[in-house]
Parts: sequence; structure tokens; C-alpha cells
Amino acid sequence: MPAEAEAGSSWQSQYARRVEAALARYLPDPESAPARLHQAMRYATLGPGKRIRPVLVYATATAVGLPPAALDGPAAAVELIHAYSLVHDDLPAMDDDDLRRGRPTTHRAFDEGTAILAGDALQVLAFEILAGDTALPLEAARRLEMIRLLAHASGTQGMAGGQAMDLAAVGQVLERAQVEEMHARKTGALIRAAVLITCTAAPALSAAGYEALDRYGTAIGLSFQIVDDLLDVLGDPALTGKAAGADALRGKPTFPAVAGVEAARARAAALARDGIDALAGFGPEAGQLRAFAAELVARSR
Repeated sequence: MPAEAEAGSSWQSQYARRVEAALARYLPDPESAPARLHQAMRYATLGPGKRIRPVLVYATATAVGLPPAALDGPAAAVELIHAYSLVHDDLPAMDDDDLRRGRPTTHRAFDEGTAILAGDALQVLAFEILAGDTALPLEAARRLEMIRLLAHASGTQGMAGGQAMDLAAVGQVLERAQVEEMHARKTGALIRAAVLITCTAAPALSAAGYEALDRYGTAIGLSFQIVDDLLDVLGDPALTGKAAGADALRGKPTFPAVAGVEAARARAAALARDGIDALAGFGPEAGQLRAFAAELVARSR
């Protein structure tokens, strides 16, 4: 593992704990009505998870000179969108998964109807947090831009569109470029949004700095999903928390399936390097973002 990756472990764990505490505050009381729905929301969100997207929110805050403590709201918002997407992706009508993060998926732990409603409620809670977060004093135009970025990353040009492409591609033979476009929407868009939402909260950030961080987020978003594809083929279920080979069994055109394992590894590594190169104009304040990219291709879960 690269030295930068080793150095990143403690701060990533610290950021993960920070957003978990924030999520526990923002999520509804599990005993308040409707209790079963609130319990499902908490189950879906507060279980084991990598917290990649909020970690990027906090690391980007450090890079642009913002105190991470001021970004709890945006960090929680992007993780809630991610959690909702997993609840819905796992449903029988979508990927039909029984296991998520090493335990029963939300529709298995509760029921399908409750899982659908939990996903719906998690999604709108994310936007409620961004709209009303008082810990981050921002003018209305910047707050609206943060909301727009998250909505765009969640819609047809982002996760929903990527998932639709994924469903339509089952059993089909796609070109490598088509798989990259699908991945850039389904996974990459929200990772990129985690970076750009934080940039929007930094009035002193230059246009060049914003563009550089946009390139970084775009590159690592795609790299992350390619590594996920590799882990589906090569990963240890005990570490990934889900059954190996599920994509192949469903006939999904993943990056390793269309390009081969070695080409997938090379592409993921090249994208991670592109992300690091995009930060050339930043100093040590972007060290966490560099460490994240360095660790990306070596992850095992």
C-alpha cells in the first residue's frame, strides 16, 4: 500500500465517525411515529459503511480552507442520498440483493413497502438538511447551488440515469466507453458532487481551483466504480460485505467484463493518477485528497 494511503487511514476513520454522529442527529427518532419507517431509515443509514462521500466532503473542506466541522450538513446529505440509492438498488425490482454490508438488506430486514418509503424519506431529508443547515452560513445563491448540484447528481444525468442504463444493459454487450458513461452517472456523479458541493461553500476558491477539484472528483468517481467492479470479481465477501460474482450472474457489462481484469486495474490506476495530477496547483492542504486517490486502487472493500 502506498505511504500516502497508510497515512490516510486515521483521518478517514475520524471523518467517518464524525458523519455517523451527524447522521444520528439528523435522522428521525426511531421511537417517534411512524416508528417502523424511522427505524428502517436508521437501519439503512447507520449500519456498516465506508462513508466515502462524506469523507470527500471533509477532505475537500480541508483543501479549500474550510473547517470540516462546518460541513456536517453537506456530508450527511450526500451520505443520505447514497443510502437511499442502496435501499432502492437492492429491491427485487432492481438488483434483488439479500445482503448489504454484511447484513440483510433493508427490504429483507423490514419489508419492501417500508424499504421504498425509507429510501424516499432519506432522499428528501438530504435536501431538507442542505436547505436549512444553520452551521454553515451561506448566501442563498450558494445554498441553492449546493442543492442543485446534489439534485443533478441524483437525477437522470446522475444516479437514476446510470441505474436505468445499468438495468437496460443486462445481458447486452457494451463498448468500454458505454460502460464508463454508465459508471460516471451511477457512481461517479455523486462522488463528484461531494467535492463540488464543498467547493460551493468556499467563496474564496478561485475558478481555476474549482475546475481542478472538478477534474479530481470526476476522475476518482469513475476510478472508484471500476475498483468496485474488480472487487465483485476478485474481492473477499467477508471484506466487501456482499456475495462475489453477483454482477456476472446477472449478466451485467462491468468494466472487467468488457475490458478484462488487467485493463480494468490499469484504467482505475490511471484515473487515480489523473485525480492527483489535477491537484498540482494545491499545496499540502490537499494532502488528504491525494492520499484518498492513492488508497483508492488498493482498497479491498
